Amino acid sequence: MAHTFVKDVMKTNVISIDSSMTVKDAACMMDDANVGCIIITKDNTPSGILTERDFVKKIASKNKALLTPLSEVMSAPLTIIGPDETVWEAAEMMKQNGIHKLPVQEGNKVIGIITTTDLVEICSLGSDSSMRNICDQILLRIKDTKSSR
Repeated sequence: MAHTFVKDVMKTNVISIDSSMTVKDAACMMDDANVGCIIITKDNTPSGILTERDFVKKIASKNKALLTPLSEVMSAPLTIIGPDETVWEAAEMMKQNGIHKLPVQEGNKVIGIITTTDLVEICSLGSDSSMRNICDQILLRIKDTKSSR
């Protein structure tokens, strides 16, 4: 069934920048790539995220300079999800963590991102049978986990 798993709906145009770079560097990269967030790395490992919302809440409203290092304003630690998780699990993680953008990580690399907008699109296109399939996938995983104990 299409759109059941994170890998089926995630966007892959994810950009990253080192935590030592500045707010202005991140803003320019986000503008050039036309994206709403950027993954912050330290030693090439994903360690945080900077979103458009962070620009309002952590930078503009706090009078932070454009030359502020990203390590001072990024949201960390990074909340991530795997590509083989269900979109339902992604929605639950977003709700529990109060976030709107959820990076998809495979190994030590961010390979995509799923957003609340993606989830709204799925819901508007989906049907009751789509939601039932997603729930069935979750129940199967719960059964598998319990039976392997």
